[in-house]
Amino acid sequence: MSWVWYVVAGVLIVVFLVLPTWIRVAWKERKARKAQAAAREAGRHEPPSIRPWVDPAKCMGSGACVAACPEKNVIAIIDGRVDIVNGSSCVGHGACAAACPVNAIELVFGSEKRGIDIPEVSPRFESNVPGLFIAGELGGMGLIANAVEQGAQAARNASIGLQKGLGGDVVDVVVVGAGPAGISAALSLLDKGRSYALLDQDEFGGAIRHYPRRKLVMTRPMELAGYGAVRMRSARKEELVELLEDVVRKTGLVVSGRERVDSVSKGADGVFTVQTSKRALRAQRVLLTIGRRGTPRRLNVPGEELDKVAYRLIDAESFQDCHVLVVGGGDSALEAAVALAEQPGNRVTLSYRKKELSRPKADNVTRLQAAVDAGTVTLALGTHVARIALDRVELTGEAGPHEIANDFVFVFAGGVLPTKFLQAAGITIQTHHGKRVVSYADGSPA
Repeated sequence: MSWVWYVVAGVLIVVFLVLPTWIRVAWKERKARKAQAAAREAGRHEPPSIRPWVDPAKCMGSGACVAACPEKNVIAIIDGRVDIVNGSSCVGHGACAAACPVNAIELVFGSEKRGIDIPEVSPRFESNVPGLFIAGELGGMGLIANAVEQGAQAARNASIGLQKGLGGDVVDVVVVGAGPAGISAALSLLDKGRSYALLDQDEFGGAIRHYPRRKLVMTRPMELAGYGAVRMRSARKEELVELLEDVVRKTGLVVSGRERVDSVSKGADGVFTVQTSKRALRAQRVLLTIGRRGTPRRLNVPGEELDKVAYRLIDAESFQDCHVLVVGGGDSALEAAVALAEQPGNRVTLSYRKKELSRPKADNVTRLQAAVDAGTVTLALGTHVARIALDRVELTGEAGPHEIANDFVFVFAGGVLPTKFLQAAGITIQTHHGKRVVSYADGSPA
């Protein structure tokens, strides 16, 4: 009768262990398929810049990458392999690639459908111009911790082979951009005793200072030279600004703010001239850690020069009892519209040129829809701004032009990559389509 006990044990294992596991896996896969289909239908499947690429020949479907991803519904196990569910939510954290036990994942820029322009950069973060380095958002890495790490690595590489005795007016490295990548780079230079100049057209902190109040930002623990470890996985805007101010104060880092860099050129002697709005600097190396957006993309319509038009929203609470128009269909536009709608007396209109919102994260779409249902936000999809007047704005679309009362306009139409600035410095720009790369140095496809 011993075989009966084996059968009973086998049945019990199947009923209490195998079957529940199979049901749980099947339920998760079904949920992932529905989310993937919804993302594709809404146009959220394409990445904003960076995304994971999975080698199907290596992937074993362990799920370690899914568990490690700090974002929701970016990747999931489908048909026993990892697949992208919602590419637009990927922030380039890199945790998935690090967690993969068989190295089946790598981070790539763009996709076959959506190309991403990235300056040509070597694994050492050096551009095609020897001595001119690029790190951080300009190189495609927007996550704070990634930018910090890149800035430090680029600074170390830029320090290799520096000459001595070039004269007191030649600094070792000029760092352009005092965001997380630039601050990290300058700290590394300071820690190694290198001479540096850290420049920014605004205040140090970069784009962080222009985030809306209390905006939550994902990051991960990171190390800042001369300051120490920073153990945070998420932080509000105010906490990040406070951290950077503490870093500058405790390390003695010198930041030259309100100094715009107009051009970078390399002389016959190999020394760079960095022309700013205030002076001309000479340097052995230059490290660009500026943002990808460069300057905000303008609407180019009559009235856009009025003072009531802005391209960022920092404090929604400053606007109450107003007619406000928000232009754009990305996460920043939706977050601004919802934040403004939460203020007393505001009447908010969101204008977007397409007929559906395809790029924002699902959470932002849900919050916007709640505001629309509550009557605090009016959606004007399939419209664009035709004219801005002192107290009104003219929108136009398939139904023709119509005017709405208006006190303020906030434009979130993205930004323009500083291509002319980069090309003037001799930097080649590449268009990435996932695994494929198309290069062009003069702005024309190869």
